[in-house]
Amino acid sequence: MMVDVGQKPSTERFAHARAFVRMSAAAEDALRAATLAKGDAFVAAQLAGIMAAKQTAQLIPLAHPLPLACVDVTFAWAERGLLQIDATASTTAPTGVEMEAMTAAAVAALTVYDMAKALEKGIVIESIRLVEKRGGKGGTWRAP
Repeated sequence: MMVDVGQKPSTERFAHARAFVRMSAAAEDALRAATLAKGDAFVAAQLAGIMAAKQTAQLIPLAHPLPLACVDVTFAWAERGLLQIDATASTTAPTGVEMEAMTAAAVAALTVYDMAKALEKGIVIESIRLVEKRGGKGGTWRAP
């Protein structure tokens, strides 16, 4: 059963999710230089993550469709061969945007894999997790 949020007040909601993608130094170099056969992986992965967040209710059966105010996907190298993907989502709604942020991070990570798989099949998506959420009855939560 889908949770009934019809009587809950709409409040500002925010979520931040993170994914890590481990790859070889050669794959990192190709990503940095945007020399992959499919093009610039960061541009494609950012767009894919944003588009996925907007489709979360279509992908996750009991997720509520939300009017997203903002979705952002960014990339940073945590260490040599380890790409950090951060996705944020915000809305004013009666339920949170954690699933939208996590979906954005997950699909961005999958897109990086897809873009670089011709160069390296052993790329590993190591984790996808919620880092922070704000708003609603639960208030603020941050990962330890």
